[in-house]
Amino acid sequence: MNKKIINSQKLKLKLLALQKKKKKIVFTNGCFDILHAGHIRYLKEAKKWGDVLVIALNSDVSVHKIKGPKRPIVPQQERAEVMAALECVDFVTFFNEDNPHRIISDLKPDILVKGGDWKPSQIIGSDIVLKNGGKVKSIRYHKGKSTTHIIQKILKMYVIT
Repeated sequence: MNKKIINSQKLKLKLLALQKKKKKIVFTNGCFDILHAGHIRYLKEAKKWGDVLVIALNSDVSVHKIKGPKRPIVPQQERAEVMAALECVDFVTFFNEDNPHRIISDLKPDILVKGGDWKPSQIIGSDIVLKNGGKVKSIRYHKGKSTTHIIQKILKMYVIT
């Protein structure tokens, strides 16, 4: 079992201990269904904003709800394993809801980060982080670097019509 992959209750305790040691907790979330260069650039940039990078992955149930019946492509445990293998990622956890509001409220990160396709005022959980004296950052979006784009490209190139 990978020590970086942890349930949210245990993670909450670890993060509280790290915050007492003046470590800044950076939080981001997403499906991360098929890892690509846009994800890597985004996560490396997110890590620069603090000491500890937490990734909250949409569970398979959550991905199915927001992306449709054919997603995710990669099951949640495998997505977590891939994310945990990244040097810039410190912890990986899951959430089942359509959005991360509850888990952000539970974990109380210092910095909330999303891709540039989200305006800071639209980032779910920004109200919680700002109320607690934290920061909300929007990192540059890399156009054309998305799982949906990769799936469309594969279908175009390999599906016989």
